[in-house]
Amino acid sequence: MSAADGGVSPAASPAAALGAGRLIAPLLTLAAVAVVSLLVAVAIGSVHIPPADLWAVLTGDGSPLHRTLVLELRAPRALAAFAVGGLLAVAGALMQVLLRNPLADPYVLGLSGGAAVGALAAMLLGLGAAAVSGSAFVGALLSTVLVFGLAHGTGSWTPTRLLLTGVVVAAGWGAVITFMLAVGPTERLPGMLYWLMGDLTYARTPWVAFATLLGICLLLMPLGRSLNVLARGPMQAAALGVPVRGLEWSIYVGASLITAVAVTTAGSIGFVGLVVPHMLRLVLGNDQRLILPAAALAGGALLVLADTLARTMIAPEQLPVGVITALLGVPTFLYLLYRSR
Repeated sequence: MSAADGGVSPAASPAAALGAGRLIAPLLTLAAVAVVSLLVAVAIGSVHIPPADLWAVLTGDGSPLHRTLVLELRAPRALAAFAVGGLLAVAGALMQVLLRNPLADPYVLGLSGGAAVGALAAMLLGLGAAAVSGSAFVGALLSTVLVFGLAHGTGSWTPTRLLLTGVVVAAGWGAVITFMLAVGPTERLPGMLYWLMGDLTYARTPWVAFATLLGICLLLMPLGRSLNVLARGPMQAAALGVPVRGLEWSIYVGASLITAVAVTTAGSIGFVGLVVPHMLRLVLGNDQRLILPAAALAGGALLVLADTLARTMIAPEQLPVGVITALLGVPTFLYLLYRSR
């Protein structure tokens, strides 16, 4: 049967199968790693749960203690960590494409600073956890609008102008945060510092972050080819028929929203959005159709394992998960800088 008759040529079929396999095989591997990381997170803690007992809980049986530990405490926290890690990694990959800068991360445009100011203000007022999360989200959106408005000015914005504006706004938010910590009551400083370092202790509602992660992946997958072209530069993308300005707007708004959701859920957790996309590109190449879903899986698994270490390293005390990601991210980032020479 000819191609004109609707068939597939003998030469095209193996190539298509090879291309599909190149995309699917790494994703299946990362999905298996993600499942294992989640199982490790719910099994390990101050009370160790053997595999047989964990299986009993997952199948609807098990002791009341194990059911409470797994279903009410560890599983929601592990799922929140996975969703936040995936969101940050996808946002980092998008920002690196948008700014065409390999050192871009989800916080490069000052979004985490705005969220931190909103959250700390709510803490200083003595508001509850829901109000703190809502204030962080509003602060993140305010920072997004502020950076884009200043970068746009009276004309069109460029990646360099956007990046410089974001750096300056982030420095301004940093000054405000320092002032709030200096004047804040002593009894509220530990909670404020934990939020700034990233903490999943009170992340009990992962479903908003999970729905956001799933939705953004489904929306971005059809744009993979356009993102590949945009990564080569706006002029080449426009010459090939890609709607550059609309695509850049979509990336900026999407990355900002998912970063706001991540920061609202767990505070400012660094290095995930910077390191994970880099590592994946070293191993898998620069195909955004593969990088974006792989970043969601790898970022989620990384943060789940980091949070497990944060819970167990000095048990019964807990570390902020941002400390663990920084300890893992700093040497990795320095290695990437050395390799980039």
